[in-house]
Amino acid sequence: MQGLNKKWEICVVQHTHTDIGYTERQEVIEAFQVDFIKQAIEISEAIHDGSKKEWEGFRWTCETFWAVEKFLEEASESLKERFVQAVKRGHIEITGNYLNLNEIIDGDVLKNVSKRAIDYARSIGVQVDCAITADINGYSWGYGQCLHDIGVHNLFSCLHTHHGLFVGGLKQRPFYWETPNKDKVLVWMGDHYMLGNELGIVPGALTKYMIQDEFDCANQEDRFDVGKVRVERYLKNLEKENYPYDFVPVMVSGLPTDNAPPTPHIMDHIYKWNDMFGDKVTITMVSLDEFFKKLRSCKEDIPVYKGDWPDWWADGMASTPLPLKMFREAQRTLKVTKMIDSDGTLGDKELVKKAEDMMMVYAEHTWGYSASLSEPWTKMVHTTDYRNIGYANNAHEAAFRNYDKVLRNKGAALLYQGRPLKYKVINPFEHTVSEFVRLYVDFWEVGLLANGLEVFDENTGEVFAHQMDHVARGTEIVVALTLDKKEEKTIRIRPCQQKSAVTAESFQDKGSDLVSDVYYKDRSDDKIIVSEHGIETPLYNISLEEKEGIVSWFDKKNNVQLLRNDRTYNAFTPIYEITEAENNSGAQYGVRRNMGRNRKGITVDRYVGQFDGIKSSVVGELFAKVELGYTIKGTSYFSLFLILYKNQARVDVAVRFNKDNVWSPENMYVALPFGINNNENSTLWVEKTSAIFRPRMDQLPGTNTDFYCIQEGLGLTHNTLGIAIGTPDTPLIQLGSLKHKPVRLHDEHDPIEDGQHIYSWMMNNYWETNFKATLGEFYEFDYKIAWGEEYNTSDKLIDKCHAMNAGFVTFRVD
Repeated sequence: MQGLNKKWEICVVQHTHTDIGYTERQEVIEAFQVDFIKQAIEISEAIHDGSKKEWEGFRWTCETFWAVEKFLEEASESLKERFVQAVKRGHIEITGNYLNLNEIIDGDVLKNVSKRAIDYARSIGVQVDCAITADINGYSWGYGQCLHDIGVHNLFSCLHTHHGLFVGGLKQRPFYWETPNKDKVLVWMGDHYMLGNELGIVPGALTKYMIQDEFDCANQEDRFDVGKVRVERYLKNLEKENYPYDFVPVMVSGLPTDNAPPTPHIMDHIYKWNDMFGDKVTITMVSLDEFFKKLRSCKEDIPVYKGDWPDWWADGMASTPLPLKMFREAQRTLKVTKMIDSDGTLGDKELVKKAEDMMMVYAEHTWGYSASLSEPWTKMVHTTDYRNIGYANNAHEAAFRNYDKVLRNKGAALLYQGRPLKYKVINPFEHTVSEFVRLYVDFWEVGLLANGLEVFDENTGEVFAHQMDHVARGTEIVVALTLDKKEEKTIRIRPCQQKSAVTAESFQDKGSDLVSDVYYKDRSDDKIIVSEHGIETPLYNISLEEKEGIVSWFDKKNNVQLLRNDRTYNAFTPIYEITEAENNSGAQYGVRRNMGRNRKGITVDRYVGQFDGIKSSVVGELFAKVELGYTIKGTSYFSLFLILYKNQARVDVAVRFNKDNVWSPENMYVALPFGINNNENSTLWVEKTSAIFRPRMDQLPGTNTDFYCIQEGLGLTHNTLGIAIGTPDTPLIQLGSLKHKPVRLHDEHDPIEDGQHIYSWMMNNYWETNFKATLGEFYEFDYKIAWGEEYNTSDKLIDKCHAMNAGFVTFRVD
């Protein structure tokens, strides 16, 4: 230790990394975590009663409040009180992070659940001001705001940079994170969450992962000598890098694994170390609160950064697209239900809590068992996968049970003979919304309307234009409505005589062969025209070219092309990537591990969908429904189903395909090459965890710029015009080039000049450990596109995405 230039203090924070389902069945992990707290209580009591004075100085930090909550659910009253006393003695620390999450959770659920830690701590007379996360590789900007809003002002971040990276490449550094509301959270960007194990601090838990050197860590008896060499090297390197402090935090776990128990025997090492080397390097076990108080007392300047901190691991969710879609619908439904039941008197608070609990566990970062890719046939892989799907399913069921209860309390009619065709329509939003309402009519009721129907407002008698759309087990009657904020309407359907004979018209745009292939100028002034070369409405024109697909999206009202001239792929063109590997565990693991941050190999094969023409079309008074067929590698069927509205600048797109079962790493995208005025001076906006920001602009320096997890959609603004793109099912977007390339990080002084082309990243299976191995399945992913002068700000764009994705609340009434 004589080679060190200053007196050092190593601040050891002992915790257990909460990783639900990566190392064991989820319920086993829960049992482990509960028992770890019991073990920590016993350690605390042994110190307190004097039977283990040699453990004095012991600290253990509960990394997640989820573990504390599970403990409290099953603990007796006496055990709960023993826990409280251990916390008050300072031996156990509660923190303000509920779980280590990815970015799919919305701001409302995140805040509601995270606040439980603060409320519980306050109830026992303890203040919680710190949070710790481990393993995850970034956070939404809204997460920082949530921490501040619930009273947490310090965040200790233990990133795991496998396929990820620290902010700007730096670690063991602090910064103030400025939130969307201009508040500040102090962040310590720490090293790997088991660095202390590698430094030999934990008896029986020596390991090597971040530190690669000459030592064989299998022999635990050499732990102290190995630690001496590694600690000295580590501290010397910090000095060489001009590290500004004379103390450094390191995290430790009781065993060299995730979900590890607490151990008091770290104190044995600490006392021995301090006796031998304490004149140069002192080791102290600390709580997070003690560490941050020490940090805040220092005089060194701490930089301030603001913006999003994109999670490098956000893409894991796209390896399970169907349960993810179910989760997103559950989250959206719960949000809408709270809008129409703001005081919670119509629904069931227990169902709301269950839905939020299940959402948080589903959004936990693990995303599968550790051998999911290398051994996808094993029982544990399938067990943990179905458990995780169960969380999404349980969240969905609880959210919809509560939704149904609220609707029944608002007058929803259950099924009975003679039920009237009468509907309540509610705008749940705090702003005026124009939407298309779908009034469902069961198949046995359709006959009542065989000779025609009218849709009218029961209170005013106003008759609405309508169109019938046949769906599974019935028919939907579609009408366009505009409702003020929180407005409710009662709509009725009645049969009426509307049948008329078909006769010859004075104008004919199709021959007797019924093929539409002749262009007549200005014939779309009052109708929708569908031909093999495009679809034209009174407001816009979408042009098709053979093999190319959608090559133009023209706004007739504003005389603006809404697709970029410099696009690489046409609108909603599917792109499939595969990095071939031999069908064995070693090859599949190896090719994925080497992908790094590119999410594909340098040998990637990329295939572009070929447009095969219009497969079917239906044209009505309100909209046209058109199927565009494609051929694309990796699928046996691929079609776009477009609903093109006649009197609104609005198109809904359903992407449907049957994905082949493939083991090799894959990606599937659709192109969204939208851009106003060829994207010149356009601004891209996205929403994540209730925070709206500009990708590649409003984010921390040195962070990921290739892909982002978004909430309900994205939008583009240009002067007085905006395009809103709702993404109800697919939260990932990719920006820039799809090619394998050197990865560029965010640098406001060196912007990335790749055009910021937008792709919806529907699915992948590239990770070598815990992503789902194959994507083979039938899929449907929806997109909603609206544009116009009314969407010329970021708030209006995102509001429109929410409204399109959720729609109005509509139900049958007596």
